[in-house]
Amino acid sequence: MSSNPWNNRRPSSRPPRATPSPAVAGEQAPVARGDNELRLYGVNAVLGMFARRPQDLRKLYLLEAQIPRLQPLLKWCVANRVGYRVVGEGDLNKLAATTHHEGVVADVVRHEPAALAAWLSAQSSGPALALWLDGVGNPHNLGAILRSAAHFGVSAILLPAHSKLALSGAAARVAEGGAEAVPLVRLPSTPQALAQLRDAGFHLAATLVSGGDDLFKAELPQRLVYVMGAEGAGMDRDLAAQCDSRVSIPGSGAVESLNVASATAVLLARWRARQG
Repeated sequence: MSSNPWNNRRPSSRPPRATPSPAVAGEQAPVARGDNELRLYGVNAVLGMFARRPQDLRKLYLLEAQIPRLQPLLKWCVANRVGYRVVGEGDLNKLAATTHHEGVVADVVRHEPAALAAWLSAQSSGPALALWLDGVGNPHNLGAILRSAAHFGVSAILLPAHSKLALSGAAARVAEGGAEAVPLVRLPSTPQALAQLRDAGFHLAATLVSGGDDLFKAELPQRLVYVMGAEGAGMDRDLAAQCDSRVSIPGSGAVESLNVASATAVLLARWRARQG
């Protein structure tokens, strides 16, 4: 076997197992990645990236059992001289820093969120739906929101200027490929963001646990931004007051409210139904 730990040869159904290098074996730290790289894991997260931007793949690690399912990706790696390695379960656990990697880990180029003005200039004048995440911070909630957003055709996820929320490996795995379908957009200051969105014809609807218009009776414009509040704390009151309308999801009262990701799915489904 070559001393090069990366396998760039034509993948067979049962290739020889690569010998882990000290960088990924034993008690050593995971293989380092560049500051502009994101470590993805999970089959659908990695395949979603490969389907939309294969040129951004930098390294691939996988279990031998995943070779048949990932044959097209491995052949692409060989043709484009992108290194991949067949490693053990323990190595993948260290690389992903979790056991929920589904047998594959990839280092890919990280894309920074687009500026709001640039995103708006690329939009058509037809129906469009975006989500403004005001204070959402849990990566699993972000992943679930991205999955619903991709399913219902959301045009973008809007992140406040001060938000530290960013796509992570955990969020991408939960999104099941949805992270590649919905762009992240960075907002300017709140007054500027509100003005730019309204100038582009968007109506802003604050989503409240209670006190808003009944979602199932409310008018939902074709160009809409739902403003979603933080987990637990809910919507910022000042921001809610600056929106064009406020909506709430009616329920039985048996529980106080829905999780932000669950609420998002209901809101998106309602807007989609109104467009039909």
